[in-house]
Amino acid sequence: MTTLLEAQHVTKVYGSGLINRSELVALDDFSVRIETEPATITAVVGESGSGKTTLARVLLGQIEATSGVIRYLGKDFRSLSRQERKEFRRDVQVIFQDPYEVYNPFYKVDHVLAVPIKKFGLAKSKAQSRELMAEALSAVGLRPEETLGRYPHQLSGGQRQRVMVARALTVRPRLIIADEPVSMVDASLRATILDSLRSLTREFGVSLIYITHDLITAYQISDNIVVLYRGSVAEAGAAEPIVQTPEHPYTRLLIGSIPQPDPDRTWVPEQEPSSVGRRAVLSVGCKFAGRCPNAMEMCLEKHPPLYQTDVQRVAACYLYREAPVLADEHLDGVFVKPTVSERAAD
Repeated sequence: MTTLLEAQHVTKVYGSGLINRSELVALDDFSVRIETEPATITAVVGESGSGKTTLARVLLGQIEATSGVIRYLGKDFRSLSRQERKEFRRDVQVIFQDPYEVYNPFYKVDHVLAVPIKKFGLAKSKAQSRELMAEALSAVGLRPEETLGRYPHQLSGGQRQRVMVARALTVRPRLIIADEPVSMVDASLRATILDSLRSLTREFGVSLIYITHDLITAYQISDNIVVLYRGSVAEAGAAEPIVQTPEHPYTRLLIGSIPQPDPDRTWVPEQEPSSVGRRAVLSVGCKFAGRCPNAMEMCLEKHPPLYQTDVQRVAACYLYREAPVLADEHLDGVFVKPTVSERAAD
């Protein structure tokens, strides 16, 4: 089995200020592997400021990690040749959050589809290029005859975002990193776009890293979920147990904040931190201690490691200190890896 993309002990620190210089740890000692097969969908979930977008940008090579290594097909990203970087850009595609700002209003939508086809030499003629564009649009539920030849303002937000999914699909990537792809789309269109993303994995064997603040959509389409808090993994593993029976206090908080269609359900406010948690210092100990109702003295001393609480579950919480520490530094050691037959039956 070949590792397509790997992050090993990756940390990203941002600095600001010339006189009173301060530092922000956006991503802290993060490790994960995405294999070439089987294709999987991994959601990275967390509130604003948790490090999700920083992770995406580091994996895409848009910014360099402060420490740690990103590897593409086993090779350090920093040492890739020009040709290898081109292959990386074909294998690893991205779908951005905002479907409104990625288009040039002076170009028809054909342009965003034609550019990657031309760049990677995927078509020998304009007719073949148009055929590839039509196939990609049809794959995401758009009618080519109603989409091609139109300007961005003539399409709805949902249509524009699906065109971006089609754009990623034209080059037949192995992995798509989708950063909040439905956060700026009407709720009525989210299911359609998410279904388009899931079909890429099911029908074309494309793995997906789905970055979101929304645990509901993460649960709907993902095989695995990584919960980030202030740049560190709070909990990770198979999607089903994490959402149904969350273990980390932060994951429970996220689950508890999800609105439910029950008029008799009263709003549950965030629990107050324990008396120990109120003494927490942000730069020392568990990062969640200052908000945690279960914080203990040991939480103030050192950030907890990832305890493997189940075959497909890890949690960075001293509540589970009797469990073994994750032996493999990579989270994929607890991830679900569905077989081809399971995908087909999905």
